[in-house]
Amino acid sequence: MPEAAFAGGRLGEAKAALRARIVAERRAMTADQRATAGRQLRDVALGLPELQMAGTVAAYVAVGTEPATQSLIFALWKRGTYVLLPVLMPDSDLDWATYEGPDSLVPGPRGLLEPGGDRRGVTAICSADLVVVPALAVDRAGRRLGRGGGSYDRALERVGSAIMTVALLYDGELLDEVPAGGHDQLVRAAAMPGEGISRLG
Repeated sequence: MPEAAFAGGRLGEAKAALRARIVAERRAMTADQRATAGRQLRDVALGLPELQMAGTVAAYVAVGTEPATQSLIFALWKRGTYVLLPVLMPDSDLDWATYEGPDSLVPGPRGLLEPGGDRRGVTAICSADLVVVPALAVDRAGRRLGRGGGSYDRALERVGSAIMTVALLYDGELLDEVPAGGHDQLVRAAAMPGEGISRLG
């Protein structure tokens, strides 16, 4: 739902309510359901033509109940793709470092796993041919609901408009409308394990 539809604190309230609902739905999934969805999502994403052609991909290591990304990252790395992963900075902006295999990941803040190698700087995402982003929900206009920290909105603001940005979701998380404000960055596609790829906007 566009920002103009909200007054005062209603945008924040709408986002919080939707976040709570989706987080609860994700927690209700079994570990087997999440693992199966992760494998299916890997195969869906690897079939995306823009991902097949990408020399450099910016991705992320899923945590908790997020759709699993580890096998997708590993598959990209094994076929020779240069994979950048985020490193959360104290101000919640994202630095980037290179994935060099599963052993290159180290514990980071907030339960995250991050690459332990040299930092490439916040603008390293600009070198990516495709960006894979986390989301709790996306709507058909490309509006994305994140966790609320603003890290990916800041990162996506640096990405050129011609670059494919893909949010990874579970089935049912592509909605007709997502509450969004002026600072919220759009994504160009959503990937889901059963529903496949939806191009947005």
